[in-house]
Amino acid sequence: MSKLPSADSFDAIYALPTCRFGARSDGEHINLLAFLPPAAHLQAPTTPLLKAFGKALHDWLASPDAPLPVTHRAKGTAFQQRVWRAISAIPRGQTRCYGELVASAGGTARAIGQACGANPLPILVPCHRVVAASGLGGFANASDGWLIETKKWLLAHEGAL
Repeated sequence: MSKLPSADSFDAIYALPTCRFGARSDGEHINLLAFLPPAAHLQAPTTPLLKAFGKALHDWLASPDAPLPVTHRAKGTAFQQRVWRAISAIPRGQTRCYGELVASAGGTARAIGQACGANPLPILVPCHRVVAASGLGGFANASDGWLIETKKWLLAHEGAL
């Protein structure tokens, strides 16, 4: 995401090992997920969709093989949608370099990075699996701090580190 939304703009906020994870839905689809600072207050889900997502997230945290079968919808440009489909095809436990995604989605490595940063559904669209050719790369438009620690944790959790 290009800018961290305010914690009060979410319908639920869950705990992850390195931070908080906000979710917003329209009642039928999850349409925004975002990593939030570790100090953000938890917020219990109040809709059936977000309760189901919370359970699926809990199961996934216990085992990265657990599915995250939730209805979601991401709004973005045609290019962003192509990039997000290519990212979604990266198997758990593997990574791809920004440049490698150019072959499947087009654009440039920089444009791929910008589409990753604009991803409104992290974890469901696993942009953490996209790395720089020379190392970890950025994450959610950050190059250090708790967001990078979150990327490291996600990759380790899925067996990619």
